[in-house]
Amino acid sequence: MATVNFNGADLKLINSPLAVGDQMPDARLFDNDLNEFKVSQTSGVRVFLTVPSLDTPVCDLEVRTFNTKSSELPGVSIFAISADLPFAQARWCAGSGIEAVQTLSDYNGGQFGKATGTFIQDLALLSRAVFIVKQDGQIAYLQYVPELGNPPDYEAAYACLAQLV
Repeated sequence: MATVNFNGADLKLINSPLAVGDQMPDARLFDNDLNEFKVSQTSGVRVFLTVPSLDTPVCDLEVRTFNTKSSELPGVSIFAISADLPFAQARWCAGSGIEAVQTLSDYNGGQFGKATGTFIQDLALLSRAVFIVKQDGQIAYLQYVPELGNPPDYEAAYACLAQLV
């Protein structure tokens, strides 16, 4: 079983991590209006960011960073997924000026987290990860960040996206 580190403690993740070349699994999420949202409804080049909670400094910075970078990524859809309630996500987006990243919630059962190997068993939160998915649904890049308090490797993600757009 895979683990992620948080403040010196190893926390168990449910299911195995995905790999580059795998198909992005379908999963049910919820948008900010509590409407069901499925990964299979998305198309084109996509970025899926999983974060423990939008309302923490590292997660906030990560989503803001991708939101800013989005202007250089025409045609790329960016999704930030956490176990935060949809109402909290909507408030955070409104207060943060997030317009290019769509927030989605995995609060109801953690289906996305379990399908992607990012669901933290002990906390019922998602670990930090970046999945870049090509138009055909195949994962072109991924990073499971081993320490929850660390940001992802932005430059590696941007390099992959530059090749896809």
